[in-house]
Amino acid sequence: MEFESVIGLEVHAQLSTQSKIFCGCSTAFGAAPNTHVCPICLGMPGVLPVLNRKVVEYALRMALATNCQIAANSRFARKNYFYPDLPKGYQISQYELPVAQHGYIDIEVENEVKRIGITRIHMEEDAGKLLHDTDQSFSRVDLNRTGVPLIEIVSEPDIRSAEAAGAYLRKLRSILRYLEICDGNMEEGSFRCDANVSIRPKGVSEFGTRTELKNLNSFKHVEKAILYEIHRQKEIVMEGGSIVQETLLWNPDKGQTTSMRSKEEAHDYRYFPDPDLLPLTIDDAWVHEIRQNLPELPDAKRERFIGAYGLPSYDAEVLTTSRDLADYFEACIADYPNPKQASNWIMGQLLALLNAEGKDIRQSPVPPLALAALLKLVDAGVISGKIAKTVFDEMAKTGKLPDEIVQEKGLMQVSDTSELEQMVQNVIDKHPKEVSDYRGGKEKVIGFFVGQIMKETRGKANPQMVNDILKRQLGK
Repeated sequence: MEFESVIGLEVHAQLSTQSKIFCGCSTAFGAAPNTHVCPICLGMPGVLPVLNRKVVEYALRMALATNCQIAANSRFARKNYFYPDLPKGYQISQYELPVAQHGYIDIEVENEVKRIGITRIHMEEDAGKLLHDTDQSFSRVDLNRTGVPLIEIVSEPDIRSAEAAGAYLRKLRSILRYLEICDGNMEEGSFRCDANVSIRPKGVSEFGTRTELKNLNSFKHVEKAILYEIHRQKEIVMEGGSIVQETLLWNPDKGQTTSMRSKEEAHDYRYFPDPDLLPLTIDDAWVHEIRQNLPELPDAKRERFIGAYGLPSYDAEVLTTSRDLADYFEACIADYPNPKQASNWIMGQLLALLNAEGKDIRQSPVPPLALAALLKLVDAGVISGKIAKTVFDEMAKTGKLPDEIVQEKGLMQVSDTSELEQMVQNVIDKHPKEVSDYRGGKEKVIGFFVGQIMKETRGKANPQMVNDILKRQLGK
């Protein structure tokens, strides 16, 4: 029997506001435990929450960027459950009246564009964090994260593979970063994902019993966990068993899931409208103002890079994965108007360097104008492409400009015709057998001669001139 997987993702994005959603406490990550708290986020009796306007603005930015319909009227609710990191005994969220619904984003999987629907986007507060000490018989709770603003982005069950799930998550994170409303750091928990996974026989429209996967803190873990769960469910069904609706934890060390608890339904949380918060009314003028101030988003920027700069689709896709990388590229070509050459160097030398050092483009040791200056030296024939890579590495280590490094190390390309002719003649005289082979029709031997000359000049000879002179001399 052939099966089809049905996947829906629930993404929690921590918003980059300076203060929490219902109080003035700091949202800064990494502070000492329980130092960014107050009576409101500690759930003390008699306190009243006040909604942070910036949280609503950020939620509206994401709603517009994902083609959602914004609700003129929405409402906060209490989601009731008991857990040590939830001091009030309930979480303030949105339920039957979320701020935005019925959106979508497009992703590319296996060279095919697929549209993934977004059921809803709603605002809520984060819970605290339990700190487990394996040497002790108890756990500690840090409530700094309590009340940090989140938006939850719930997809339609439109995803059909682990690869598509990864592509969807990467696109969402890219949009959040372009909007500058979330840093998208999965390791620190500011971008989190739960996956609902089920299978059904191909051609059947009815959904199967779903399980929920938690503890997915990287794109790789998301894809591996979904693949594992699809395979697990197929095995159970093929053996005549039934899928149990439950919440599963992904164990990346063992590469498998373990049962955490039975899966809750909405009624288990006993939602009801929060009596301490007024209904939220959003007028058209505010939505229009936010829409007008949205930045150019990844898809639009990608199409512009292809159309305006003549870049291949792959290059445009890589360069627009982050707003900062796209800005770096455009700053470089503003001073060096050769988009494809700049793209090659950024995707090759620069990103390889940053990946090796665990840095992102904002921490690049080579500024865009310095890279532009290096590429100009190559185009002017001052240095060869091979020498340019050496100069680039030195720029990254020292922070010096390329022309300064070239002068200090004497790396100028040898382009003097008479000097190169003499070098070529010397190499020809030393290798009569290879000369005979070349004249006998083995034209690939010319690569041997080029290599010998480059070796003698430590890579400084102009390769194009060397080729031309060699062909002329060997053809006599």
